Amino acid sequence: MITGSIVALVTPMHADGSVDWAALERLLDLHVESGTAAIGAVGTTGESATLSVPEHCEVIKHCVAHVKGRIPIIAGTGSNSTREAIELTRAAADAGADACLLVTPYYNRPTQQGLYLHFKALAEAVSVPQILYNVPGRTAVDMHNDTVLRLADLENIVGIKDATGDLSRGRDLIARCGERIAVYSGDDPTAMELILAGGKGNISVTANVAPALMARLCANALAGEREAAEGINSRLTPLNRALFLEANPIPVKWALHQRGLIESGIRLPLTELDDQYHAEVLAAMEAAGV
Repeated sequence: MITGSIVALVTPMHADGSVDWAALERLLDLHVESGTAAIGAVGTTGESATLSVPEHCEVIKHCVAHVKGRIPIIAGTGSNSTREAIELTRAAADAGADACLLVTPYYNRPTQQGLYLHFKALAEAVSVPQILYNVPGRTAVDMHNDTVLRLADLENIVGIKDATGDLSRGRDLIARCGERIAVYSGDDPTAMELILAGGKGNISVTANVAPALMARLCANALAGEREAAEGINSRLTPLNRALFLEANPIPVKWALHQRGLIESGIRLPLTELDDQYHAEVLAAMEAAGV
């Protein structure tokens, strides 16, 4: 079981929008050195929606090849097409990904039975460990805890990224799942509390900008060290907010560019961070010491 801080990694790009492979390697090394527990590649923060299928697969392959087993690679392979999700998941497994992260089918708005059958088909088609991903704020579909519990009976469904930000739902899921699957936070502002309640880690946007701090926060929370975790969380609170002043990953890519870690490239329809938010993001970075 993967525990701790799992970065929802950006896909660095040149100004023309092409993937910056050298910058990707630098980011991977940074996370290994900073104590990040695993890399979440090509998810929402990695701009999976605007990468072509060949690019999507190549980013996963590049991460696996460069990291060389130093930490696990969790590949984002979800889709609103069950067939496409199976193809992407199979390609990630063939590339050597340690697990796959599978978002609920967006836009289609399936029923709970449709969600169950979608993820069941994926689990039966590809034997790689699979982590469910519920983020209704972006997908317009909410997977209920009862549906997650049904899916937890499938052997290779090993976890869920709960990005609802609803701690009562997260606690209910932890209480009802027991040790059958790992519950990860997908919401930086509430991650500490969910881990203290029994969650196994945080799949984090903020970890892109403050990887060592997020790794320490998760480690403290996993150890039940509330006071230490709260001290770090208070430093990260302004950053957690600032990185969502515009749609993710607009602010986080701008912040990484300010740190000199990536170029400013981002793909339409997303744009660079509006000038009105620059000062707030910089102040939040300063508060976190990055």
